[in-house]
Amino acid sequence: MRAHLPLRLTRTAAFAAVCVTLAALAHSLGGGTGPDPWAAGVGLAVVFALAMALSGTERSTTTINATLVVTQLGLHELFGGDGSAYVAAHQHGRGLGDALGMLLAHLTATLVTGCWLARGEAALWAMLRRLARRLVLLRPVATAPLPPAAPIAHVRDVPRRLLFRHSVARRGPPLPA
Repeated sequence: MRAHLPLRLTRTAAFAAVCVTLAALAHSLGGGTGPDPWAAGVGLAVVFALAMALSGTERSTTTINATLVVTQLGLHELFGGDGSAYVAAHQHGRGLGDALGMLLAHLTATLVTGCWLARGEAALWAMLRRLARRLVLLRPVATAPLPPAAPIAHVRDVPRRLLFRHSVARRGPPLPA
């Protein structure tokens, strides 16, 4: 089943909004400042274009999670900027333990969100399949033309004989002897 434009736009908008909101919220909580408005707009446009290209058919959990991880990494770098305050706030270069903890936090949030989006995707497609099946069942079925009716035979009336006109036939069990 392929998705038409209104459904594609709705799914794309939901995916892009979740991606950019997740990345912006993580940066706000992790670094104390949110991304610049221009960076959020550019990130939303890029994620929207990527999601629009992938939203033609139903996607698996693996595809959704992989796309979400890639977009989160791209948004992380886009929102980071180039200042040294960013590097200090996000603990880049402070050692493997801190960087690994931040990476695991990013991956955990991304995978949880990806599973949530995949469940929504599966529920949406299941509902659309059920609706399509129901609409197909409600559609009137073209019926084959009825076969021609059997020809009517004209029967000649046979006159009754007057001899048996007042005869009565009584049928039933025999009388006891």
